Amino acid sequence: MDVDLKQVEEAAKELYIRALKILPPDIKSGIAALERNETGATAKTILGTMMRNISVAADNANLLCQDTGIPIYNVTIGRGVNVDGFALKQAIRAGCARATREHPLRSSVVHPLTRANEQTSCGRGVPVIHIDFSSLDQTLAIEMIPKGSGSENSSWLKMAIPAEGVDAVKTFVVDCVLESGGKSCPPTIVGVGVGGTADLCVHLAKQAATRPLGSRCTDREGARLEQALSAAVNQLGVGPQGLGGDATAFAVHVETAATHITMNPVAVNMQCHSARRARATFTPGGIEYGF
Repeated sequence: MDVDLKQVEEAAKELYIRALKILPPDIKSGIAALERNETGATAKTILGTMMRNISVAADNANLLCQDTGIPIYNVTIGRGVNVDGFALKQAIRAGCARATREHPLRSSVVHPLTRANEQTSCGRGVPVIHIDFSSLDQTLAIEMIPKGSGSENSSWLKMAIPAEGVDAVKTFVVDCVLESGGKSCPPTIVGVGVGGTADLCVHLAKQAATRPLGSRCTDREGARLEQALSAAVNQLGVGPQGLGGDATAFAVHVETAATHITMNPVAVNMQCHSARRARATFTPGGIEYGF
């Protein structure tokens, strides 16, 4: 399958707009479930307000949140797909800029030192574009995630001591959730990376934070840790928007990688309650949009 780069550019534009306006079904269901089970009156009211915000945004084709975030595109290339990798990245960047100019969207991206804003949601190294590969035949998938600053500021890395074991990982995650409080706009998805190198560990945490609700870590030990931490985090009482309650997090998601015998890195990256994402899948039959 030969990839049409003009279609990629158009999809990159469309995905940014879709992600900002249409909340994935798993997140809608997640908020509704938390609201049904919430025992705190204030927390229940806040969750109800979140649900109304989702409905209003959908009814008026408006943004779910004013923060258009740092644009992240995850590209997965299957077997038998012919594409110029550099040109692919340029097409995605062009689509991201077009979404910002033509919709228009607020550009939240600035130079880290001068704070200059190009008004395109682009800059040095942004949009962030990750490219991976899959065994699927004749398939190219592009996932778009706008990561807001409230949740992205809730990021941590610790190079834990191996002798401290899993208890050190659990303590670190709980401490991070408490430190974040309401800054990450809870209820959150708490992404945890364990293992690898420092940079890989942080990347794993981001992958975990942006996974769909209901998904499980494919590593058996990672899945066990997810279950334990999800229960622990929702006993902290942080609650929606940090104002108290049962619903601190939808879930804790964990991703793992092998690491060095003298290392035990652990990272935390959070996703806010408006866990936005959108996906386009290219096949010989056309382009399909979804989540």
